[in-house]
Amino acid sequence: MDAVAALNEIAFWLERERAATFKVQAFRKAAGIIAGLDPSEVAARARDGRLKSMKGIGDRTYQVVRQAVDGDVPEYLEDLRQRSAAPLADGGAELHAALRGDLHSHSDWSDGGSPIELMADAARLLGREYLALTDHSPNLTIANGLSAERLTEQLDVVATINAAAVDGKKDGFRLLTGIEVDILESGELDQSPDMLARLDIVVASVHSKLRADRATMTRRMLQGIQNPRTNVLGHCTGRLVEGSRGTRPQSDFDAREVFAACAEYNVAVEINSRPERQDPPDDLIQLALDAGCLFSIDSDAHAPGQLDFLQYGAARAAHNNIPAERIVTTWPLERLLEWSARDWQKLD
Repeated sequence: MDAVAALNEIAFWLERERAATFKVQAFRKAAGIIAGLDPSEVAARARDGRLKSMKGIGDRTYQVVRQAVDGDVPEYLEDLRQRSAAPLADGGAELHAALRGDLHSHSDWSDGGSPIELMADAARLLGREYLALTDHSPNLTIANGLSAERLTEQLDVVATINAAAVDGKKDGFRLLTGIEVDILESGELDQSPDMLARLDIVVASVHSKLRADRATMTRRMLQGIQNPRTNVLGHCTGRLVEGSRGTRPQSDFDAREVFAACAEYNVAVEINSRPERQDPPDDLIQLALDAGCLFSIDSDAHAPGQLDFLQYGAARAAHNNIPAERIVTTWPLERLLEWSARDWQKLD
């Protein structure tokens, strides 16, 4: 078995089961180290023990490489495969199978942990037809948000990845350009209209001043929703229900008014699949459903293995009886892109 592939697959399964970051990084780092060597040299160093002396190669990663170069599936990888055979979530299997894509993910260009290429490869491995790369916007400096200049560079990287997939005659997977753009306190989106117009998908989210009063937060969200560049309202309450960051109560806003605006302006309400978010809560999902909203089941993945978190979102959507037709991420790519471009094209 290819040693680099084995190390990266182990990292994938660990990310999927929400293992500690340091453990995941050990395998990602080891994969990066040996990827720069000729496979024959990796095999030779593994067999004579020299690989152990390389910085970034520990006992466990050495064992994985040694077993891989000997032609075996590493024992640790086999154990993870068996451990991960069961579904992540109870219920929602039929809806999960209907999902074609994911409109919210992050790479190491902002606060994600992996290169864009690895995120795309993992989405392809999971059978996605499309994945939107939505790194953060400039205002979120703590997450290394992208300036217009950096976002422009990223668009070229995405174009290169998509061109390589076409040239290599891989499956029909498409990496979509996108952004998770902050809805600023003013209600404006944290990127220029010209840059937003170049993107396939715009997820608009509130990340700051989440304890603002009800009227202030409602006005802020409504203005973001009414912006013709907005496609998806991301993790609308901002709550955290578990995880390493602790818990955080949901923000206070007029949900009926906000969801009525989403329905009017054809903005999808995100069902954020991250276990620590579970956003929106079920009562708000029901309000959005009654308001006639579209939905987008998204992973909000910050690592390749987290792309499989869609299982959690699908289970919640199924529990709330959301019809698959109302979920934009069940749509084929052509229909999705027609929808995402619907309003702003009128401005040009």
